Amino acid sequence: MKKKRFAESELIINADGSVFHLHVKPENLADKIILVGDPGRVALVASHFDTKECDVESREFHTITGTYKGKRITVVSTGIGCDNVDIVMNELDALANIDFTTREEKPTLRQLELVRIGTCGGLQEYTPTGTYICSETSIGFDGLLNFYQGRNAVCDLQLECALLNHLGWSGNMCAPAPYVINADKELVERISKDDMVHGITVACGGFFGPQGRQLRIPLADPHQNEKIESFDYNGRKITNFEMESSALAGLARLLGHKATTVCMVIANRVAQNANTGYKNQIDDLIKIVLDRI
Repeated sequence: MKKKRFAESELIINADGSVFHLHVKPENLADKIILVGDPGRVALVASHFDTKECDVESREFHTITGTYKGKRITVVSTGIGCDNVDIVMNELDALANIDFTTREEKPTLRQLELVRIGTCGGLQEYTPTGTYICSETSIGFDGLLNFYQGRNAVCDLQLECALLNHLGWSGNMCAPAPYVINADKELVERISKDDMVHGITVACGGFFGPQGRQLRIPLADPHQNEKIESFDYNGRKITNFEMESSALAGLARLLGHKATTVCMVIANRVAQNANTGYKNQIDDLIKIVLDRI
């Protein structure tokens, strides 16, 4: 069978041999990867490294590769949103599994292990500020995975159907088409151990209206958050809102990688409180993930 060649318009490679957006070269990518939204948080993660071999910045994408207690790890910032995760995940996979000289898929594929560290809003009384939530399941309100073949094969279609019915979105052309992805079970167990909540996370396409926040524009459904908070699927509740976990979990499944998201709750929507001083605490979560990845 003739190998597929990826055209220059599909896989853009910079003149220095790095991938288009990240500006990272294939040899700079570790198998273990930590993703963060904030570019400034990359340096915080890398401050724990014993050695550093690569430090590249391009737009909101900042990448550092180094070693931590003998483990080679790459940390990459994605910026905010599932659209950015689409860029990062596809380019990381290209770095791992496409030969940049021939533009063909490599005969032996690498499986990457990715953990996103972020912040989120808690949606239950048992997820107060400071809680660590590992996204065992992610619900994408962003629609990203619907553009990829094989979407149904990797999604939890029963949970999707139950949620659509609960929200009253079935047949509503103006409502999102959610997709539901289960994260890699082994990675979830290893990262979460016994000190994190195993959660169902909704990844939203925005910070305000999509998460039920109302400033000057009225919401299409003022009761959306109440419906999300009351959803129960076989005794499981939706635990938190954030903006990237579904794209990460979904693309990882389609590409053959292992991924999950861990977040610290910095606002609880039920209690209506927030912790704006969380940046001093996020380093504790970073160290936990570094030890367990």
